[in-house]
Amino acid sequence: MIIRTRIFDLINGNYNNLSHLAQTMGISVSQIYRVRTGKRNINQKFITGAIKAFPQYKLDQLFYLAIETHSDTLKEPSVTAHRRRLEEKYNNSHSTTESS
Repeated sequence: MIIRTRIFDLINGNYNNLSHLAQTMGISVSQIYRVRTGKRNINQKFITGAIKAFPQYKLDQLFYLAIETHSDTLKEPSVTAHRRRLEEKYNNSHSTTESS
């Protein structure tokens, strides 16, 4: 199980932008972006900040548990993914020249 958030759905009308939200939460804008894009998991500081930024909501309205999918656990670093694509491209072009 992994913790997910609904705060990005609640921003409209409450905060002008993510920078304003981050300032209210007491965390960096980059952490907000990383959580939003799934590159960073939600931690205690993020939860505390969300409660501070959205005091009118209950905890279960801000966060929920989601089943972690196989792809969530196998996110490749971009360098590894790039290398894999290059290897596939090389192998595909190499096998075409061998069969000629």
